[in-house]
Amino acid sequence: MTPRTTGNEPAEPVELAGPAAIPPSEDLPPAEERHAPASRRPRAARLAGCAVLLAVALTGGAVAVGAARDDRPAATVAAASDAVPPGLTAGGDLESAIAALQAHLRGQPRDSGAWATLGLAYVEQARAKGDPARYPQAEKALARSLRLAPDNDQALADRAALAAARHDFPYALTAADRALGQNPYSERALSSRIDALVELGRYDEASQAADTADERRPGIPVFTRYAYVHELRGDVRTARRVLKQALAGATSPGDVAYVAAQLGQLAWNQGDYESALSFHARALAADDHYLPALEGRARAQAASGQRGAAIKGLELVVARYPLPGPLVELGELYEARGADGDRARAREQYALVDAWIALARAGGVNADLDTALAAADHGDRAAALKAARAEWARRRTVHTADALAWALHVNGEDRQALPYARRATATGYRNASFLYHRGTIELAAGHRADGRASLTSALKLNPGFSPLGARNARTALKSSEAAR
Repeated sequence: MTPRTTGNEPAEPVELAGPAAIPPSEDLPPAEERHAPASRRPRAARLAGCAVLLAVALTGGAVAVGAARDDRPAATVAAASDAVPPGLTAGGDLESAIAALQAHLRGQPRDSGAWATLGLAYVEQARAKGDPARYPQAEKALARSLRLAPDNDQALADRAALAAARHDFPYALTAADRALGQNPYSERALSSRIDALVELGRYDEASQAADTADERRPGIPVFTRYAYVHELRGDVRTARRVLKQALAGATSPGDVAYVAAQLGQLAWNQGDYESALSFHARALAADDHYLPALEGRARAQAASGQRGAAIKGLELVVARYPLPGPLVELGELYEARGADGDRARAREQYALVDAWIALARAGGVNADLDTALAAADHGDRAAALKAARAEWARRRTVHTADALAWALHVNGEDRQALPYARRATATGYRNASFLYHRGTIELAAGHRADGRASLTSALKLNPGFSPLGARNARTALKSSEAAR
């Protein structure tokens, strides 16, 4: 944690994005003078527009920033692309708001609230651009806010969001709890607390946290998390009902895009591609730049047999946001076509995943889960196993159990893999990729009847869950049935 200051030491300079940087400010004022009266802040009016924009978009709007759900069989996205508030990234609004905050802070460097808002804006910019290099800038801005106003709940909640974006979920939980100690109704802290508990595999506590958040601050950020907690337990009906209620109550384009894309993802996960395409179309009608909807539409198109449209869509996505998930998906679509040129293009996408992971780690992001998932199928298998074991040591979720099981399998350790594969499906979470991994491991470990049942369940649930995985599942099932 950032230590409290006495008010006499120099403030730490913060490197800002953009052509201009804020120079180091003078010494911090004494504690009693940290909040200057309105008469000493003549530029406050200039900040009002961007502050309102960020407050609405980052808290009460599309989503309070936190860890993103990721149901894909490909690499998870540390940059949490589906937590990007729609509308902010379109038309450069986020960049304009950041520029306005920077200008304000050049004249008023003691405004703790503005520093906290800038820190969260950098987190969102990192997500929107797929650029983890923004995270250290966010950390410095939030540290400045806490030096000026120790224990202010806004900066603490934003620190929880930053930690979640970096996959440091234990610290995200600590920061969220500290923020809630100052303000029990902080929507961002309540949301980040749910995210952290989910990503730590503490699902019972996450369910309780979702109930608490729903009582204190009902709204779209909480509703979407409440739905996901139910989906993880296999309660798809409740998840769908809550999301549809949220969509019916959504008024801003950002909220509509966010919730509709979540419904599209839920439908795709259950193999309902027609509904998935319909929901993603609704999201894109609200915001035609919204990344999760663009990616989700391409995924549903691929599963529906519209491979050309899917490839074009994912090429557009990775040209703007080269994140691991869509890079792997695009690579697999190229690879599934089978031509030599397509295989070479697939290898290029997988190499870009490695480059992104290196960049993420440089920005303080824990990228072991991304490494494990991408490398197991498309890279260094030994590195995949090392990363999966490291991630399992930190947090024990259904996703890390699945990643470790698959990494063990590709390294020929199927008997060790089997308990993890079964643990990944133990909560009732309906994920075709998990079932495919489990079935493949069961077959390899000699449990042929179980393996056939798991592969059949995967293909029944979502027959187009992965361009390569679904094909491999059908081949393995056919071979196993022929050998009976």
